[in-house]
Amino acid sequence: MYIKGIKIQIREDIAFQKKLHDKEWLKTMSHQILSKVEETDEFRNASSVALYHAIAGEVQTSDFINKWYKEKQIFLPVIEGDNLTLQLYSGPESVKAGVFGILEPIPTNNNGDPDISLIIVPGVAFDRNRNRMGRGKGYYDRLLKHTEAYKIGICYGFQLIEEIPVEHFDIPMDMIITESEVICHETDSANHNIFNN
Repeated sequence: MYIKGIKIQIREDIAFQKKLHDKEWLKTMSHQILSKVEETDEFRNASSVALYHAIAGEVQTSDFINKWYKEKQIFLPVIEGDNLTLQLYSGPESVKAGVFGILEPIPTNNNGDPDISLIIVPGVAFDRNRNRMGRGKGYYDRLLKHTEAYKIGICYGFQLIEEIPVEHFDIPMDMIITESEVICHETDSANHNIFNN
C-alpha cells in the first residue's frame, strides 16, 4: 500500500509538470530525444524496432515512425486483453484506433513473435538507476518480461526523478534518453557520453 501511494503521487506530480509545457515545446523536445535515439549504436544496428504511437503528454513518435518504417521493420503494440502484442507497421493506412483510442496496427495473420532487436518504451517516470514506472496496468512489464531486446526508455527531462519504488515485476531499462542526456549502464557509459549536454 505504501508503494502504491508513492506511485500515485508521482503520477500526479508528472501530470502537473506536463501541464506546464505547451504542445510546441513537447514536440520540439520529442524531436531532440528521438534524434539522440538515432545516434545510438543500438538503433543504428537494429533491423527491427518496437515503438509506440504516443498519447498526449508522451514523447511524440509519429514523425519518427513514418521516417523509418521503410528502412527498418517497425513494430507497434496492440492491446489484446491484458497483454500487448507487437504487429508490423506498414504505413499510415495500416493502423486504426485501439482500445484507448491509441493508433494500433490492424492485426494480420502472421504467426509467432517477431524477432525484435530494440524496443523503445514510454513511461510516466524513470530514475537514474534506469527503473521505469508506467500507468499502472502492467502492459509493458508483461511484454518486456518475454523479450531479449535492448530496452531504451524515452522521456522528457521532468519525468526523470530521484527514485522510483521498484516492485518484483518491474523491468529496468538498458538505457534512458531525455532531451538533454543519455543514461546507461556504467560499462556502456563511455560509449554514450558524447550525447550528454
